[in-house]
Amino acid sequence: MSVHLIKLSVGTDSVEDLAAWQAVRIEQTGQAPRHVTRMWPKREAELLDGGSIYWVIKGQIQARQKVVALEEVDRGDGIRRCAIVLDPTIYRVAPSQRRPFQGWRYLKPEDAPRDLSAARKSDDSLPPELDAALAEIGVI
Repeated sequence: MSVHLIKLSVGTDSVEDLAAWQAVRIEQTGQAPRHVTRMWPKREAELLDGGSIYWVIKGQIQARQKVVALEEVDRGDGIRRCAIVLDPTIYRVAPSQRRPFQGWRYLKPEDAPRDLSAARKSDDSLPPELDAALAEIGVI
């Protein structure tokens, strides 16, 4: 049984911003995209069993990436950190509103928004306010 993570994508205005930022980091480091956190997921086995990280952008879950590994990061300060290593493919999901929170949270598979169909991937993005309104009434 898998479990997912949910995380705010701070400083990004769109899924395209997230992808561009990660592309720069991949080019700079030559490594797969990763999110470094001080907390090590206690549900590691479930997360690595098909889990994803769902990105909250502008108050909505808008995308996800598969989690491929967890790696220890040593920055020389004695604090154990966890790099959540991600598959570089970003999947758009049906927008779902989320209130701000700190850190990351677990997300049950049944509570995760569905992936958008392949036909919608080339659609123009709606303005965030319209996307939020449609998600609120259950249209998207």
